[in-house]
Amino acid sequence: MVDFESIALWTTVATWVLAVGTLAALYWQTRQAGKLNSANAVINLRERFDSPRMRRARRSTSERLLDNALGDITSLEVLTFFELIGAQTARKILDEEMVWEAFGGWISSYYHAMRSPVDRIQQLRDATHDPLLFHKLEWLDKRIALLDKRELGTLHVEVIDPEGENRLYLAREANLEIE
Repeated sequence: MVDFESIALWTTVATWVLAVGTLAALYWQTRQAGKLNSANAVINLRERFDSPRMRRARRSTSERLLDNALGDITSLEVLTFFELIGAQTARKILDEEMVWEAFGGWISSYYHAMRSPVDRIQQLRDATHDPLLFHKLEWLDKRIALLDKRELGTLHVEVIDPEGENRLYLAREANLEIE
């Protein structure tokens, strides 16, 4: 004799297992697609960062920062570029570890050069009456510092001369070859 209640129970269980399995597979696929999109976006941003136009902007900005001549910078393209990356990273559009790998040193160097020895970001905020100017860059710099500490672990040491290290980084930027 056929036990229809057992058949109905097993059919229900199988249907639920299939539904949950399907949802888990869709979740996994969505996460993988998000990671792939983030990776492609970071690669595209890195290509843009290395473009002749951006190399000229990087060179110009770093030269002016090294000379403490921010007042004559008419374009804040480099900082705006990092602000955009910070906004996308904060919204989890870009994977922060990929951003750290691709841009970490530049973000830290430009940000700290803008903050020291003179707080140029605050000067820009005051001049534009915009207290949120470059706030995602500021957030991103903090995230980069945390990732540095986490990734380096016991190898992480506080830089004894951060201004000197930033100057070395900016000096390399100031000597960029432009195609």
